Amino acid sequence: MEDVLRQFSSLRTLAPHQIVINVLDVLLVAYLIYRLLLLVRGTRAWRILLGVIAFLFVLFLSDRLQLNTLHWILDKATILGPVALVILFLPELRQTIEGFGKITPLHALHVGPIEDRAEARTVEELTAAVAELAAESVGALIVVEKAAPLDEIAANGVLLNANVSAPLLGSIFYENNPLHDGAVIVRGDQLLAAACRLPLSESSRLDQNVHMRHRAAVGVTEQLDCLAIVVSEERGTISIATEGRLRRLASHLELRDVLNGELRNAPTNPPTKPKERSRRSRNRRRTEAKP
Repeated sequence: MEDVLRQFSSLRTLAPHQIVINVLDVLLVAYLIYRLLLLVRGTRAWRILLGVIAFLFVLFLSDRLQLNTLHWILDKATILGPVALVILFLPELRQTIEGFGKITPLHALHVGPIEDRAEARTVEELTAAVAELAAESVGALIVVEKAAPLDEIAANGVLLNANVSAPLLGSIFYENNPLHDGAVIVRGDQLLAAACRLPLSESSRLDQNVHMRHRAAVGVTEQLDCLAIVVSEERGTISIATEGRLRRLASHLELRDVLNGELRNAPTNPPTKPKERSRRSRNRRRTEAKP
C-alpha cells in the first residue's frame, strides 16, 4: 500500500509533458488489453486464458501454503510457458497482428493480391447465383478474397480460373456435381477454385445448431481477411461471415448492398421497409386508376 501511495505522490513532481506521456501510455495499454479481450471472448482462446489464470493461481497458492513439491513442479513448468502460449494462441496472434494493420494508414493503400476491385457485373452474378440457390434451397459456400491471398486454400481444391457467372456457380453447387461438396474461391472477377476445404471455427459464440458449412465460413474469416457467403440447405436462408462473425441477411438484395460496399466501396442503399413498399404501391395504383 505504501508503494502505491509513493507512486501517486511522485506524480506531483512530473512536468506537464511527462504527465501527458504517462496518461497516453496507460491509455494505449488499456486499449491493447481491451482489444485482446474482445479477440479471445467466446473462442477457445478464452478457455485457454482462464486455464492460464487458474495455473498462476495454483502456483501462487502452493507457494503460500508451502506445498514445496507441487510448487517446484509448477515453477519448472513455467519455463516452457511462453513457447506453449505462442503455439496455443498462434491463430489469435495472427488475427491480432492483421487487426493492427487495418488501423494503420497503410491499410488505406489496400496492399494485397487484388489490385483491381470487383466489377459491378461480378457482384450481380454472385447475387443472382445466391438468390437462385436460396430459392431452390441448395446449399452453397462462396468465399470472396479481399486483402489476404487464399492460394493455400485454393490449392486443396480444384483450380478453375473461370469468369464468375451465375450459371457456373449454380452448376457447381448442383447436388450431382462432384465439386458441390466444398467452398468456391472468388478472386476479383475470377472463380479461382471449387471443392475447397476450409478451417472450422471453434467459437462458442456460434449456436450449437449451426452446421458445418456455416462454421467453415466463420472459420476462414477468423484466420484470413475475406468474405464468406453461405446458403442454408435446410432453410434456404442467406448468411454472410466477416471477421469471424456470422450474420443472416434478409434477402439477396441486402447481399448485393454488402458486396458493393465490401468489394467496390460503393454506397449501400438502405432496405425499403415493407410498409413503405406497400404505401408506394398503393399510391402507384391510385395514380394509374385516375383518368
